[in-house]
Amino acid sequence: MKRNLLLYIIFASVVLGSCSKELTDTSLEFTTLNPASQDLNAGTWRPILLTGPTEFAVPAPIATTSPDYVAQINEIKTWQAELTAEEKRIVKYWGAGAVLRWNEIMRELVAKHNRPPFQNEDGTYPVPNAANPLAYPTFPFANPPYAARAYAYLSAATYDALVAAWHYKVVYNRPAPYKVDGSLQVLIAKSDLPSYPSEDAVVIGVSAEILKLLFPGDQDFIQQKAEEHRRARILSGANVRSDLEAGEALGKSIAGKFVTRARGDRAGAAVANQTIWTQMENDAIARGETPWISQESPIRPGMLPLFGRVRTWLFDSLTMVTTIRAPAPPSTSSPQFKSELEEIYQFSKNPSAEQIRITHFWADGIGTYTPPGHWNAIASEDFVKENYSEVRWARNMGLLNMALMDAAVTCWDSKYFYFNPRPSQMDPRIKSVAGVPNFPSYTSGHSTFSGAAATILSHIIKPKAAVYNAMALEASLSRMYGAIHYRSDCEKGLEAGIKVGDYAILRARTDGAE
Repeated sequence: MKRNLLLYIIFASVVLGSCSKELTDTSLEFTTLNPASQDLNAGTWRPILLTGPTEFAVPAPIATTSPDYVAQINEIKTWQAELTAEEKRIVKYWGAGAVLRWNEIMRELVAKHNRPPFQNEDGTYPVPNAANPLAYPTFPFANPPYAARAYAYLSAATYDALVAAWHYKVVYNRPAPYKVDGSLQVLIAKSDLPSYPSEDAVVIGVSAEILKLLFPGDQDFIQQKAEEHRRARILSGANVRSDLEAGEALGKSIAGKFVTRARGDRAGAAVANQTIWTQMENDAIARGETPWISQESPIRPGMLPLFGRVRTWLFDSLTMVTTIRAPAPPSTSSPQFKSELEEIYQFSKNPSAEQIRITHFWADGIGTYTPPGHWNAIASEDFVKENYSEVRWARNMGLLNMALMDAAVTCWDSKYFYFNPRPSQMDPRIKSVAGVPNFPSYTSGHSTFSGAAATILSHIIKPKAAVYNAMALEASLSRMYGAIHYRSDCEKGLEAGIKVGDYAILRARTDGAE
């Protein structure tokens, strides 16, 4: 299912001028989640790693007429007796949606850790160590591939956990506490969704475990967020304590399965040794090409040279190499390469105010939640408007972030297979307004991420397809405007990203949610 890149240009001419303004509204205040549909059949949707929704058992709940349940109702009343302004704030905050808020927390952690370490006195560079995460440089360095992987594990695990939760909700059909006792205050939107196990607690359990794995130095912060989220559910009248305990236990169990996958997905070996590094350089020279050289001083090893070998979600490594990997870039000695290099020089020499604005808008560099996080933010604002249930939120975020992680693997595979030099390496006159990333040029990461994200989002929210495609094109062009990538990097990156997104669509069409 290939899409014509020319369509992007047509879309751009229609909607490009408006999409950037739409994205800059970061002050959007999310209202209480009130789904248009509860998706009561979600327990039958196809999970990602689970063998089925009953792989991890959830015990039957106590009866709503039992003394223990009545005591739990009274606990809510005690908490609600004198609500403080701060307690009302956290109820409102978490009431916007569990999947939404934990995705935001992930983005916050990515931005915090997206800072490359300074060099040692001897000119070498230290590497973050997961075994000693608090030592300098703190673990992790949340660069774009790491971030894409982090978003994927959180989203995929949350989806599987909520599919299981929905199955048990229907099986046990225990009503929400405010259905049992009409005298309770209710500070969230009421619904007919069974409350056992609590969907919010499922998200707490899975999110806290995944985030502790990925950001081991932030466990106190993660635990504080989890405790606040639990308290919000009691304060709001949405769940009794046994709803929460069952949900969190289920979430933790399912998180364990994803943690096991993460420990064996080869991401830990993505930093190459000098032998592999030298071989990549020699391979490029043997092909008659100019190899990429770090433009930092002292020279810094390239970012995650072996990330292209990390295990993907939507296709296998053979498919990536034979079907998705971009074709060879123009030879560095070819007329096409020289033409593309001159084009980038002209962009760097005479950038317009609009080109500079676009470059900075999509830069997503150090201290940000990275290009994959940017697309998570775009999706979040649009998903809020669609009034999805928590389980559909998780499903759609899972599709988006599996595509973004696979786009990262695909792109990094091409970068280090071809080892192509950056424009500023080939022409010292070229100066970037957004810095020069420390890894090979071909293909463009922004373009690959954006092609994948726009493709799956266009499937999820079809009326916005033109807008998403225009955004992807703008993000891709921003790397040319910033004098960071050649045209081939961007065009072939977009094409590869679209192919990745098509695999996400294949999964979407067969997961039972459509």
